Amino acid sequence: MKKVAPHPDYPPEEGRYLRGNDFSPVVVVVVLNKPEEEIPREIEELVRVGVETGAALSGTVQTENIGFEKIICNIIANPNIRYAVLTGPESEGHLTGEAFKALLKNGVDEKKRIIGTKAPHPLLYNIPLEYIERFRKQISCIDLQFKGTPETVRKAVWSCYQEEPVEFEGLKLYDIGAYPEAPLSGKITERVLEPWKRPQNEKEQAAVDKMWEMINRLKKNK
Repeated sequence: MKKVAPHPDYPPEEGRYLRGNDFSPVVVVVVLNKPEEEIPREIEELVRVGVETGAALSGTVQTENIGFEKIICNIIANPNIRYAVLTGPESEGHLTGEAFKALLKNGVDEKKRIIGTKAPHPLLYNIPLEYIERFRKQISCIDLQFKGTPETVRKAVWSCYQEEPVEFEGLKLYDIGAYPEAPLSGKITERVLEPWKRPQNEKEQAAVDKMWEMINRLKKNK
């Protein structure tokens, strides 16, 4: 199967992940539902097993916005990555796992909001639609959420490496080779951490402009 060199900037975004084999066809994404300083040992073990078994990247994700944007940017910079093993629990405050699967299945609307999820803020504001669509075309999800163990994660990563299809969790997995388009330098263009608080249309923007005009006028009169 064909392999290619990742983009020179790969991986462009920092995060809570380990880097493994750049020519691997798979990443491991572990949903995190605890603060960074309270990461459970079993979550750390899943991340470590992923990279030790041969994943290109293996790490945690907690938020359904900035967290996803970083994953997208890192994956589209390496066309060799064709699978994402999703594992771990659910993040009750973010519904991260549900949103990740909805993103791959349904995409986003014109405002770059993930379609078909109940996550509170599934808005990918900081990256172009081009990045999102490339990610969805390049990646298939292997859903091990709620049932990921070191053994199943190890078997999933191994399955993605095979030259001939093998059955895993009802899927036929093998290394299908690099995505047939050049790597993208997928860097986050802005870092708006709460884009859902920004004006969503011209009417809202006009109200915000009017508010700031009043504030500036009051400052001048002091």
